[in-house]
Amino acid sequence: MKVKVIAYILVELENCKKRLFMPPAPLHKASTTAAFLVQQCAAATSVRKARQLHALLLTSTTTALESPFLHNNILFMYVRCASFADAQLLFDKMPQRNVVSYNVLISAYSRSPHDAHVAFGLFDRLENEGFSPNGLTATSLFQASAGLENLVMGRSLHGQCVKIGFLNNVRVQTSLLGMYSNCGDVECAKRAFCSMIDKDAITWNSIISGYVKNGKLMESLELFHTMLRDKVNPTRFTYSLVLNACAKLEDYDGGKLVHAQVLLSGTYIDLPLQNAMLNMYCSCGDTYTSFKVFSRIENPDLVTWNSMIGGYSDNGDGEKAMDLFVQLMQLSPAKPDEYTFATVISGTSGFPSCDYGKPLHAQTEKTGYGRSVYIGSTLISMYFNNDDYLSSQKIFNSILHKDAVLWTDMIAGHVRIGESEAALNFFHEMSKEGCNLDSFALSSALSACADLVTLRQGEMIHCLAFKTGNDNEVCVHGSLVDMYAKNGELNAAQYIFSCSPNCDLKCWNSMLTGYGNYGKSNEAFQIFYKILKNGLCPDEVTFLSLLVACSHCGLVDKCRFFWNYMKESGLKPGPKHYSCMISLLSRAGLWEEAEEMIIESPFVDDYVESWRTVLSSCIRSGNLEVGIHAAEQILNVSAEDSGANVLIMKLYAAAGRWDDVSKMRKLMVEKEPGVSWIEVRNDVHVFCSGDQSHVQNGEVQVELSKREYMVEKEPGVSWIEVRNDVHVFCSGDQSHVQNGEVQAELSKLMGNFITIVDEEIT
Repeated sequence: MKVKVIAYILVELENCKKRLFMPPAPLHKASTTAAFLVQQCAAATSVRKARQLHALLLTSTTTALESPFLHNNILFMYVRCASFADAQLLFDKMPQRNVVSYNVLISAYSRSPHDAHVAFGLFDRLENEGFSPNGLTATSLFQASAGLENLVMGRSLHGQCVKIGFLNNVRVQTSLLGMYSNCGDVECAKRAFCSMIDKDAITWNSIISGYVKNGKLMESLELFHTMLRDKVNPTRFTYSLVLNACAKLEDYDGGKLVHAQVLLSGTYIDLPLQNAMLNMYCSCGDTYTSFKVFSRIENPDLVTWNSMIGGYSDNGDGEKAMDLFVQLMQLSPAKPDEYTFATVISGTSGFPSCDYGKPLHAQTEKTGYGRSVYIGSTLISMYFNNDDYLSSQKIFNSILHKDAVLWTDMIAGHVRIGESEAALNFFHEMSKEGCNLDSFALSSALSACADLVTLRQGEMIHCLAFKTGNDNEVCVHGSLVDMYAKNGELNAAQYIFSCSPNCDLKCWNSMLTGYGNYGKSNEAFQIFYKILKNGLCPDEVTFLSLLVACSHCGLVDKCRFFWNYMKESGLKPGPKHYSCMISLLSRAGLWEEAEEMIIESPFVDDYVESWRTVLSSCIRSGNLEVGIHAAEQILNVSAEDSGANVLIMKLYAAAGRWDDVSKMRKLMVEKEPGVSWIEVRNDVHVFCSGDQSHVQNGEVQVELSKREYMVEKEPGVSWIEVRNDVHVFCSGDQSHVQNGEVQAELSKLMGNFITIVDEEIT
C-alpha cells in the first residue's frame, strides 16, 4: 500500500512540474490540490518525499502558501513522518499561525515521552499570541502531563478547563481521567469519572486502565461489572484490561468468566486480546489451556511466544519452555529478545547447567545479548543454582556497567551456596563503587551476617539500612530479625519484629527460629498461634523451628503433635525434620520409635547420620544393646566413617569388648581437622587444629599451657549440651569424637582472651 502511495505522489510531482509553466490556477483549487498531495505523502510517512513535496510547493504555489491552511497540512505531514525538527522549523517560519497550527505541534510533542515538556512552552506562546485554546489543546496538554507524570501541571490545567468550560467535552474528560490515573491519583480520577454524565466505552476503558495500572485490581473488576450493569458494551481493549487484572490477581475463575463473555458477546478476538487470554491462563498456572489458546493463534508475535515460554518457566516446566524456545528459533519469523532469553534461562536453571544453561549462555553471546545486564543477572542466578560460582564471577566481571541488581545477585548467590564471607566482601565492594544499596542488597548482606554470627557487622549494616531509608522494608525487617536472633540478641530481634507493620511469613519464621534455637518453647508456640491467627500458612521452616524448640526442651508429645499437624497440612517433612525427630526420640529413650522414623525417612543420604544420632544417645544413656545395633547399621553402610568409628570404639570400650576396640583402631581413618573462628575488632581470626601459622600463635599457646596446667592440678569432669547431644570432657582425655574442633575452639578463645587483656592494659 505504501509503495502505491509513493508512486502516486511521484506521478503527481511530475504533473506539478509541468504545471509550473501553465497559467496559475485559482487559489482555492491550488490549495485543495496541494493539500491532497500533502495528505497522501503524510500517509506514506516518508521524510525524503515530504521534503521534496514541500520544496516543490514552495516553488509552484507561492500564493497558496500564504494561507495557514496549506501550512498546517504540511506541518501535519512532517509530524506524521516523525520529523519534529522540520515541523518546528516550518512552524517558526509560518507567516500566519492559528490555533490549528499550535494544536498540530502540541499534540505531536505531547505524544513523545522525551519532548512532552515542549508542549507547555508552545501553549504559553499560543496564549501570548492572543489565541484561545480549544478542547483539542486541552486534550493534548493532559496527555503531556500524563507522560511527564506532572500532577501539579495537570491539576492547573484541570482548573483552567473548568473555568473555560471544556469539561463538557467527552474527549477532554477522558484525557483528564488518563492524566490523573497516570500520575497515580486514582481518587481524583474516580471523582472526575463520577461527575461525567455521558460515559462511553472509551471513558470506561480509561478509568479501568487507571485502576489496573495503579494496582487497584479488585476495584477495576468492580468497575467492569458496573459497566456491564449500565449496559455499556465492552470493547476488545476492555476485555484485555480485565483479563490482565485477573492475571495479576491469579483469579482463575474470574478470568474464565471473562473469556466466556468474550465468546458469548461475539467480539472479534484480535491478537492483543488473545495474548491477554494466554497471559491470564499462564499466570493462574493453567498451562494446558494456555497452550490451547496459543495453538489457535495463526500468526503469534513475540509477545505471544514470550507469554507461553514464561508460563512454562514460571510453573516449573522448564523442559517445555526450552522446547518452545527451540520452535521459536526454528519456525517463527520473530526473533527472541532479552526477555525471551531471560525467561527460558530462569525456567531451566534448576537443571544441570550443561543440559540447558551453558547452551543458552552460548546463544546469548551469539545473538549479542551476552553483555546485557538483564541477561547477565539471569545467568548469574542460573550458575549459582548449579553451585558454579566461578562462572558467575566471570559473567559479573565481563559486564562493564554493573547496576545494583547485578551486585545483589552476587551477594545473594554466595549466601545461597554458603559462602557468606565472600558475600560480605561483595557487599563492601558494592558500597565502595557507590551503587545504590537497595533493600534486597541489604537483606542479603544481613543474611550473610546471620550465617556467620557476626553481630558487629550486622549492626553496621542495620545502620546503613536506617541511613538509606530501607529499614522499614519487609525483606529487611525479616533479615534483621533473623540476624539478631541467630546472634542471640532475642530482645533486639523481638523489638524489630514488634515494630514491623506488615510481617511476612519469613519474618515470623525468623522470630520463631530464634526462640526455638534458644529453647524458649512457650514463646515459640505463641508465635506459631499468632501466625495462624493472622491468616498465614505455615511452611516447612515454620514446623522445623517448632520441632527444634520441642527437641531442646524434651517435649516429645508436643513434637509429635506438630509432626502430625505438618503432614495434615500437606507439607512433606525434609531431612532436617526427620533428624530433629530422631534426635528427640533417641534422647527420650524411645529407641523403637526412633528406628521406625529412620526406616520411614526417604532421605537415604542421611541414613548414617541418623544412626549416629542414635548411637550418641546410647553412649550417653549407657544402652549398649541398642548402641551396638546402631553401630552395626552404620558399619554396614560406611565402614570408613571416622566420626562413627570413634563413637563405635567408645561404645565397645564401655561394653568391655576390647577385641572390637582393637579392630576399630586399625580401621580408623584420619579425621578432618576442626576449624573455629572469632571476630575481634572487625577482624576474623581463624584457628585450625594442628595449624601453627596464626600471627599470635605464641601467645595463644602460652595462655593455653597455663589453662592446661590449672586443669591438671585439679582434674575433673565437665559436660555441655550442644544440638541435643551431651558432650563429656575429662582432663587429660583426648578421645572425644570432636577433639580437633575443641582444641581449635580453645585456641580461638585464648586468642580472644589475649586481645581483651591487651585492650584493658592499653
